[in-house]
Amino acid sequence: MRPTQKMNLFQSVTSALDNTLASDPTAVIFGEDVAFGGVFRCTVGLRDKYGKDRVFNTPLCEQGIVGFGIGAAVAGATAIAEIQFADYIYPAFDQIVNEAAKYRYRSGNLFDCGNLTIRAPWGCVGHGSLYHSQSPEAFFAHCPGIKVVIPRSPVQAKGLLLACIADQNPCIFFEPKILYRAAVEQVPVEPYTIPLSQAEILQEGSDVTLVAWGTQIHVMREVANMAQEKLGVSCELIDLQTILPWDTETVCKSVVKTGRLLISHEAPITGGFAAEISSTVQEECFLNLEAPISRVCGYDTPFPHIFEPFYIPDKWKCFEAIKKMINY
Repeated sequence: MRPTQKMNLFQSVTSALDNTLASDPTAVIFGEDVAFGGVFRCTVGLRDKYGKDRVFNTPLCEQGIVGFGIGAAVAGATAIAEIQFADYIYPAFDQIVNEAAKYRYRSGNLFDCGNLTIRAPWGCVGHGSLYHSQSPEAFFAHCPGIKVVIPRSPVQAKGLLLACIADQNPCIFFEPKILYRAAVEQVPVEPYTIPLSQAEILQEGSDVTLVAWGTQIHVMREVANMAQEKLGVSCELIDLQTILPWDTETVCKSVVKTGRLLISHEAPITGGFAAEISSTVQEECFLNLEAPISRVCGYDTPFPHIFEPFYIPDKWKCFEAIKKMINY
């Protein structure tokens, strides 16, 4: 048995970064306030342990952070860049989408920046409002050449982050900030990886397939229990884990079995990643569907402050969607 330790999500991220710095002498971690431990404490103690040349602060310039990361990765370093909030990744959008994602392709595989991993706190937090609660994964899901990953728990966070760091492509790793301190799990102290692009079936079921990622997985667990208790409906719950490239096979196999699909995410509904899953499943599983595919997502408005409880796709909205599908 591997030794494990009680960790919450931010501690499991720290543990993954610690493992990487210890085993890879080229690894560097950088971003705004990273040397001080970061606003969410994900890099606490790492500068003292590994030195200011390997864990360091950058100017407040996301374009510069990612641009520097690309250069470091091309030169052979394992570059781990932190964007302080996913909401502030947009100034770096050009660097990620036009440079990092295309670097290998445009050089005919002569050069690549596959050793670049970009971490960012993501999703709603209860009081984040316009600039601290966004879920921008769908923007990057349109861009071949990068991988986009979102964990649901401490064990997943460490294994998936280490998989991103080891992957030969640039990866964006979104960390659900509301989960940083939410739950504690026994996490292996030693490094381990969880395969990317593999969804995980968390609960087998026969009547409805529920697909989500990150924070929304915990909402869907409650919904599955409610559906079982109140309606006698058996739900199959799938954590997508990797947004790009996503695991179409696991989702489609499940829908063939259940005949119904509910997808839920916090991002706005129009052009959200649920739409991509929905259209793929419709193409692949049309004759197996017993009801229209349902999307329960955020509204097409900026993320509100005091109206956040009305905005987020809570268990009651998802439960209503299941009732509608079953009675279709």
